[in-house]
Formats: sequence, C-alpha cells, structure tokens
Amino acid sequence: MGQREGAGTFLGAIAGGLLGSQIGEGDTRLFAVGAGTLLGAMVGGEIGRSLDATDRLLMERSAGRAFEYAPSDTTVAWRNPDTGHSGTYTPQNVIQQPNSVCREFQQTVTIGGRTEQAYGTACRQADGTWMIAS
Repeated sequence: MGQREGAGTFLGAIAGGLLGSQIGEGDTRLFAVGAGTLLGAMVGGEIGRSLDATDRLLMERSAGRAFEYAPSDTTVAWRNPDTGHSGTYTPQNVIQQPNSVCREFQQTVTIGGRTEQAYGTACRQADGTWMIAS
C-alpha cells in the first residue's frame, strides 16, 4: 500500500467510523461503527490512490487557510486544473485545548465527478502546521 493510499484509507476509516457512531443504539451502533469504518477505509483508499502530489499540496494549503483564517461555516476550495480533482474545507467550531487550538471541519473531495464527504477535527501543532486529529 502506497503512502497516499494509506493516508486515504486511514482518513476514510476515521470518517466512516464517526458517521457510523451516529447511527443506531446499543449493539446496532457497534455494528454501524464497524461497517462505517470498513466502508470509509475502502473509499478513502481509493481517493488516496487517485490524488497526485499536486492534488495533495493544493489540499493541504486550502486546509491550512481554512483552519487558520476562515470564519466558521466559510468554505475554502481547491482545484487542480491538470487532473480536474477538487475539494473543499469548511471549518466549524473552534475548540480551545490546553496546549493547542483545534477546529472541527467538513471536507469534500471530488474525483472523476464523484464527491465524498468527511468530518473531523484538526489541531494546530507547535510549529504552526495543522494536523487532523480525528
């Protein structure tokens, strides 16, 4: 598994698990989390394989702008004219942590006309970069 496929699989699994946790109750919730994690990993791996280095750079830059500067519910978009791939980041709530600032966000990635969504939290690191925490 390549680095970008692995990253996509990991992020997809997190997003799928989070989505699954919102469905069902008791034992059915556990099943939904497991199913969501597996489905998210498969979709995320496919997205990771499809993104090239320029896509990832554009994606990272727009994420940094969204998390650092954009007001909540303001969408920051990216698009690679060479591949046609695109996406958005929409930051939400600011979460003040003891040693860091975090932002909840919604993300989309469009590849070949197919759009996938993910939700998560990103936190500012000591060096000023943002890292997706969940």
